[in-house]
Amino acid sequence: MADENDVLTDLNADPAAGANGADNRPTVGVLNQYVKDLSVENPNAPAAYQWTEQPRIDVQVNIAANKITDEVHEVELKMTVRADADQGAMYIVELAYCGLVGIRNVPEEHAHAFLFAETPRLLFPFARGIIAEAVRDLGYPPLMLDPMDFGTLYQQQLQARAAQQAQGTPAPTGNA
Repeated sequence: MADENDVLTDLNADPAAGANGADNRPTVGVLNQYVKDLSVENPNAPAAYQWTEQPRIDVQVNIAANKITDEVHEVELKMTVRADADQGAMYIVELAYCGLVGIRNVPEEHAHAFLFAETPRLLFPFARGIIAEAVRDLGYPPLMLDPMDFGTLYQQQLQARAAQQAQGTPAPTGNA
């Protein structure tokens, strides 16, 4: 038997919404996603196809969020993948994959976490597929990037920023 306030049985509308039915419940969601920019380079083809050395793969990730309207933000997951050998670059793929995110009635700290941790997590599988296909289309085996824990990366960035601010704050001097 369910409790009185169980989500499944409490179907009453939010009393805080008021009689006019105003929607003031927290709402977030990805509205659209798209490739904003894609650059694929194969600078040493066809010579690079003869190189036998295992390439060194470097993956760089950057996340940005831009406010479009009060309730819509664009989150950009920018990824740069570079494969290098001693002879030079085998390939370079730069991708800016974006999502339009709707956020309504969400406190700023929760919205920030959604934009910089959750949204990149949702966008990553699509960006990963685009990169794999781009590398394959260059004539190399598809590059399957390992999953990334954007939540942990977000927490690490917050801790690093807090530590940096703590170091930059001058110590109190004099008599209080």
